[in-house]
Amino acid sequence: MAAVPPGIRLLVSFDRDQWYRALMFILTFLLYTSFHLSRKPISIVKSELHRNCSSINELATIASSSSQQPSLPSLHTDMDCSWKPFDKKNYKQLLGAMDYSFLCAYAVGMYLSGIIGERLPIRLYLTVGMLTSGLFTCLFGLGYVYNIHHLGFYVFVQVANGLVQTTGWPSVVTCISNWFGKGRRGLIMGLWNSHTSVGNILGSLIAGYWVSSNWGLSFIIPGLIIAVMGVVCFFFLIEHPNDLKSMYAQNSSPGKRVNGHPELYTQYKDNKTQSYDTELLLPRDSVCPPAQPVVVVKRESEPSAISFMGALRIPGVIEFSLCLLFAKLVSYTFLFWLPLYITKTAHLDAKKAGDLSTLFDVGGIVGGILAGVISDKLGKRATTCAVMLLLAAPTLYGFSMISEFGLGPTIGMLLVCGGLVNGPYSLITTAVSADLGTHKSLKGNARALSTVTAIIDGTGSVGAALGPLLAGLLSAGGWDQVFYMLMTADFLALLCLLRLVTKELTSTKPRPISAVELKEH
Repeated sequence: MAAVPPGIRLLVSFDRDQWYRALMFILTFLLYTSFHLSRKPISIVKSELHRNCSSINELATIASSSSQQPSLPSLHTDMDCSWKPFDKKNYKQLLGAMDYSFLCAYAVGMYLSGIIGERLPIRLYLTVGMLTSGLFTCLFGLGYVYNIHHLGFYVFVQVANGLVQTTGWPSVVTCISNWFGKGRRGLIMGLWNSHTSVGNILGSLIAGYWVSSNWGLSFIIPGLIIAVMGVVCFFFLIEHPNDLKSMYAQNSSPGKRVNGHPELYTQYKDNKTQSYDTELLLPRDSVCPPAQPVVVVKRESEPSAISFMGALRIPGVIEFSLCLLFAKLVSYTFLFWLPLYITKTAHLDAKKAGDLSTLFDVGGIVGGILAGVISDKLGKRATTCAVMLLLAAPTLYGFSMISEFGLGPTIGMLLVCGGLVNGPYSLITTAVSADLGTHKSLKGNARALSTVTAIIDGTGSVGAALGPLLAGLLSAGGWDQVFYMLMTADFLALLCLLRLVTKELTSTKPRPISAVELKEH
């Protein structure tokens, strides 16, 4: 029998492993991109639900006086230029109530989602969540098509959508953490978490394209996209590398060949076993056990799912959860209110304001990656977050002042604010959650990761619900009050991390992040 070329051995032994890992990285990235893509339209459509009627009427008067042609009928011929019931003076409170309906349901549902997700197959759980989220997103847009003006309808859709969208985050974080070990987790998670900003950017562009002509499509198109991605998830998502080993073991037979070489199949199985176990279960400096000639995929006993209180007792979970509450309050206030703020202060139309607001998300991508790289290098997650929070507060004040001086300074401040606001948010929801979900006190119980992630993000979602609601109430007295609220939230987020920052800075033995573990209380 001809010898197998060394190059072929290398390709079979390593490339397939890397291809699967890259595939799961890209797939989970796109899956959660579609989640944020479907959340963004409401912030773009707000300025269309309540328009500047005085300027609209003036333009209509000028157009009618200068043209002799009769105007063409439109789908909606209401005399009022705003969309009922958002045509009243308290429109900001009504829009804030819609945000609060979604985010409050999301916060409540998140605590349950992680616990449920640990007990169900991630692939099926995520697929159902994405299909139902697509349904409710489309329903909101159908309110335009069928001329629905009842506030209760839109609130119901927002509540239902908030609940089903909680299936996304614990599922994708658990999946991506299963595929990648602790080495360079901050960098990998920072790159991966840019899906949040990419989804916001795409959602803004899609919603902005139709917002002035048919804002119903601003919801229907994103709803269809997330539903299609749910189908993709069902057919292609692989939850854990061990699922591949199970598939290889089930398909193995005495005459099994890889590229026509039976000996290569045995070596391939051995290398896969060693590769997965080394990456996921063994420290970087450990000596790998010798490969066995037979792959046996059988678990003697499955670890039990961790309880809610058990997850809270993991050192660092409470501090980072409270920090995320205030950090996410700031981030989601920008997410839901920034386009309207730009519309009112810069006097731009909804589409241009939406396009400009995407710069905040571009800054968020850079900030999330930088936070991951710096925390990997220093081995200090809490300190990295604290420094960015400390810089964010005065930057927010500067943004509120400099936005009055024209478009150029506003663009620069949007990029800086996006990086400093979303950097800690990105780091806590990804690398920190993965670190705590695999804490040494869990003794290797990987099933805790979904619950820990849900607790941290669920607590953060409480802040995400409060931020837009408070913004709607405070903006009635001027936008300055909104920015004072955001700066206060940043300061409180910083206070929540002081104990962990002190422990990191007083540590006498600096360690790389792959070995960083928060000590017991």
